[in-house]
Amino acid sequence: MNFDKKISFELPDDAFSRLDETADEKFYTIPRFVAHIDYSAIDAVTNIYRKYLPENGDILDLMSSMLSHLPEEVDYKSVTGLGMNEREMFHNKQLDTWVAHNLNDDPSLPFHDNQFDAGIICVSIDYLTNPVAVLKDMGRALKNGAPLIITYSNRYFEAKATSVWLQLNDEQRGYLIKSFLSEADSFGNIEIADYSPEFGDPLYAVIAKNTA
Repeated sequence: MNFDKKISFELPDDAFSRLDETADEKFYTIPRFVAHIDYSAIDAVTNIYRKYLPENGDILDLMSSMLSHLPEEVDYKSVTGLGMNEREMFHNKQLDTWVAHNLNDDPSLPFHDNQFDAGIICVSIDYLTNPVAVLKDMGRALKNGAPLIITYSNRYFEAKATSVWLQLNDEQRGYLIKSFLSEADSFGNIEIADYSPEFGDPLYAVIAKNTA
């Protein structure tokens, strides 16, 4: 897939509406002890992290769950998770600490300025109803020059994915995420790439560096 096009978006007023508008806490009450992409796509995510995440760094896993897909052989100073279900994060063996927090209710991250050396958002940005505000605050919590890795696939909970996400194809979704990062005005060197394995779920990544 070619990601060198120049695409801009004019989003409708209902771009971030969802089929299920009930409280997110209700939807995520029951823990889901599953992988949300298949093993081939997970390997692709891990290889991206292996390439871009700094060893001995403080890593923020935003919208975390039971699995973080970090390379097992790499030592990080700390891995902090923020997600919706505390039981899922409790069972995530790669997290050192975690916090349950609904970013759709409050896009402000409960972390210090310049706290993290890198950030990851794995196959979950499609659930954010105010992604620009979240990414802007992500820029505050990351150190200058820190990488942010946003991966996505065509696997998601349709009821909670935003309307705009459901209406776009995989290529367009990459440009949509890029537009979020640009509007957040906290990131530069934004790259979109296709990391899909030969067999299995598709996997794409939008990678940027913090400039906030």
